[in-house]
Amino acid sequence: MSFDTLTDVDIETARADYAALLARGLALDISRGKPSSEQLDLADALLALPGPGDFKAADGTDCRNYGGLTGLTELRAIFADLLHVPTENLLALGNSSLNLMHEVVSQALHSPLPGAQRRWADEEEIVFLCPVPGYDCHFAICKRFGISMVPVPLTGHGPDMDVVEALVAADPRVKGMWCVPKYSNPTGEIYSDEVVRRLAAMPTAAPDFRLLWDDAYAVHHLTPDRREVLPVLDECASAGNPDRAMVFGSTSKITHAGSGVAFFGSSQANVSWLLDLMSKQTIGPDKINQLRHVRFFGDSAGVHAHMDRHRALMAPRFETVDMVLREEVGSLGAVSWTRPSGGYFVSLYVPDGCASVVTRLAGRAGVALPPAGSAFPGGADPRDRHIRIAPTHLPLGDLREAMYVIAVCVRLAIADATEITRAV
Repeated sequence: MSFDTLTDVDIETARADYAALLARGLALDISRGKPSSEQLDLADALLALPGPGDFKAADGTDCRNYGGLTGLTELRAIFADLLHVPTENLLALGNSSLNLMHEVVSQALHSPLPGAQRRWADEEEIVFLCPVPGYDCHFAICKRFGISMVPVPLTGHGPDMDVVEALVAADPRVKGMWCVPKYSNPTGEIYSDEVVRRLAAMPTAAPDFRLLWDDAYAVHHLTPDRREVLPVLDECASAGNPDRAMVFGSTSKITHAGSGVAFFGSSQANVSWLLDLMSKQTIGPDKINQLRHVRFFGDSAGVHAHMDRHRALMAPRFETVDMVLREEVGSLGAVSWTRPSGGYFVSLYVPDGCASVVTRLAGRAGVALPPAGSAFPGGADPRDRHIRIAPTHLPLGDLREAMYVIAVCVRLAIADATEITRAV
């Protein structure tokens, strides 16, 4: 990137603004996508549910006792509509979809998947495709199990399918691909119909290739327009690859984070495979917690109504991010950012080589950001230009301050880099 293409930033003004920030002693954190306290308050009725004497599921099951490995049917039916998975192919399990993803990868390493010739642990090397920028916890799972990661660029409508199709067709080591199909973390993009169909139908050299379909933001809309993605399980079945996709979801950013319910949906073969393995680990999930969620939501319309209340709290925060960036750095031609219609993040793009400088300057000024490069495998953004912003947790006033700090740091990083470039 040539800094001559940027609108001039006065370095003395940028340094003075930054010095004033250092004197304020701020301590603000926008490093993770956490719900705000007001969002958590929306689900506080759960704390009194299901209530004394209310412990029976719709089929008469005593939720206080052992059993029911698949989870409550009535809760599965609610989220079947939202995750586009048939109720009979959807499991309601523990509190964490991330834990489920970790578990599925671990189980595939030790027990052959349907269609597999052997365990993944018996392969010389396992490779996962990782659309970037992406979710750092996905990459951490791969690192934990020694799985090699190949970055795949995102296009604004999902992963670059020409790249994906070439890689999976040529290399049997490619066993999996991480996907956040709606309001992707952290870009906010939505997989197009064409992308979903091509993912479902593409030839793969590995017979046990899997799409790990992390539908974390299925109902997390920031506008009244509830965007939808093609049902991946239906597309895979239609393409003759019924076992290809594994869908994950949870209520972690819907009700109370850490005490919700996680879901796994897939083909009958994949569901039976996981249930058989899980039966060696547990007698069943927390059915009382599942029952309280059933009582709280009632049906899928109840989930949508609840998420409309979330939207009323979240949308102004995303508008604040956009407003401050427009006011403070909008004239800088090499600075851009996303304006997502859902999800939890904004991606800020600064000139090449500047992201690590911005995050370091912001940290010194009291605003915690994710490490530069954290949205890329190995924590290495080859262009050092991407910064993930999580607007939801802070009160609006604090968020405005945090965004002003980031904007000042962007201006200072550009000014310093421009001065160095011109001196050379």
